[in-house]
Amino acid sequence: MPTRPTGAVRSRPVLTLIAVCVSCGLLPASLTGTSVALPDLGGDLHASLVTVQWVVNAYNLTFASVMLVAGSLADLLGRRRMFTLGLTVFVLCTAGAALVSEVVLIDVLRGAAGVGAAMVLTAATALLAQTYDGAGRARAFGFLGSSFGLGLALGPSLSGLLVGAFGWRSVFLAHAAVAVAVLLLCPLLTESRDPAAGGVDYAGAATFSGALFALTLALVEGPQLGWGHPLVPALAVLAALLLTGFVRIEKRRARPMLELSLLREPKFVAVGLMPVLLAFGFVCLLVFLPSYFIGVGGMTSQRAGLTMLLLSGPVLALPVLSGALARKAGTAVPLGVSLLLVAGGAAWLTVLDQDATTLMIAGPLLVIGTGVGISFGLLDGAAVGAVDASRAGMAAGLFNTMRLTGEAVAIAGMGSVLVSITRHNLKDPGAWRGDTGDLANRVVQGEIGAVAGQVPAADRAGFTEFVSGAYTSALHTVLWLLAAVCAVGAPVIMRMLRTAAGPEVSATADRGAKEPITMGERS
Repeated sequence: MPTRPTGAVRSRPVLTLIAVCVSCGLLPASLTGTSVALPDLGGDLHASLVTVQWVVNAYNLTFASVMLVAGSLADLLGRRRMFTLGLTVFVLCTAGAALVSEVVLIDVLRGAAGVGAAMVLTAATALLAQTYDGAGRARAFGFLGSSFGLGLALGPSLSGLLVGAFGWRSVFLAHAAVAVAVLLLCPLLTESRDPAAGGVDYAGAATFSGALFALTLALVEGPQLGWGHPLVPALAVLAALLLTGFVRIEKRRARPMLELSLLREPKFVAVGLMPVLLAFGFVCLLVFLPSYFIGVGGMTSQRAGLTMLLLSGPVLALPVLSGALARKAGTAVPLGVSLLLVAGGAAWLTVLDQDATTLMIAGPLLVIGTGVGISFGLLDGAAVGAVDASRAGMAAGLFNTMRLTGEAVAIAGMGSVLVSITRHNLKDPGAWRGDTGDLANRVVQGEIGAVAGQVPAADRAGFTEFVSGAYTSALHTVLWLLAAVCAVGAPVIMRMLRTAAGPEVSATADRGAKEPITMGERS
């Protein structure tokens, strides 16, 4: 059973709720908001696509891979202490990224900021669970879910306004300032620990983190070095070996970081696959569409950020409605419908080209956002409710790990596919006299105007149209792939949910949603 602190635990519940919700809303904003700043950052620092990609990849990679060990340390050392330490790391590294002018150093700082984010998330959810009970806990976690949606939805838009007004560095400074404000509340929070917590599984953490890093590096470097380069398959093999080692280590531990037996539960696997599919169909678009809007569409950073509200806005309103829908129709149907909406929206978004107006793309962006908004209101409760109550804590931990890992791999994978196809489409670049690979990188990065300035003025218009078309064709191919994956996944997940438990899925998920248990709580 989870332990509860004594004395002042009830004295400042509102302050705890504010600190947790603001900090956890900041974490997704630091991912999606930074994507709007990447074209300006890359152009200002004359950086390659690979190093610019790592501004996002490094943050997401360490966030996903360190979360499990951060949860163990929070139980062992204290949730408030870990929350405070994580915020401090996040502030220092995020502010540092705004102050330096070497993109590789920014990548390193962003990776360290991801470590801080993992500390914040695991400790914050445990703090909230320790502060509230019963119906109050359900409401508190409802606010927490809304804060995630708010950060995810408003991150690109607010960052676009900041970049347009003050430059890309202001995005990092703004994120650091919000974290500092939360830090001021930390002394007022109540400490709690798990006296039954064991030691940290360093071997498991090392093998899991190493596998995820090797896989991501292989995906990022594949289109740069060539997929046949010896380093790329070597990294893939290394990832497979480390993942195999991680599985063996976890099977031998009495209290594993991840209860891998949960992967034999069809209901849990079905719900766990949802955020992985949505990472390809939604999170990747949040990261890569701003660069397309700026580079091909000629939008300003402000306009690109505001246009992204069409995609992310429905995430704010629909989770509440989807919960009511699930109580009537069960969980299987809404989750299946959400994937079909994402698939249809992705296919519809292929109308996007250099001449597309905001009105033309508003429909598909809203449809994708609606599908994601429906699922966001159901997934966490369904993941916890898909297993016995005694295993809910482990279920929450594994589900969050699958979600963040899926995002890290999806972003790296989609970036690689975009660059590879764009490079193939640019095999005869006409007036361009430089390296085709470098051209593809810069086009995907949104620097079409800059590369067009390096060709003779007489050829500039035709060259711009050619490279814009090459990038657009690559994006269309990726959108069709996303649509196919989600369309195929929808009936598979619906069948898994219905076959595993029939009508009980809805009731079980509702019970899980009423009593959310986080990875900070040990069964």
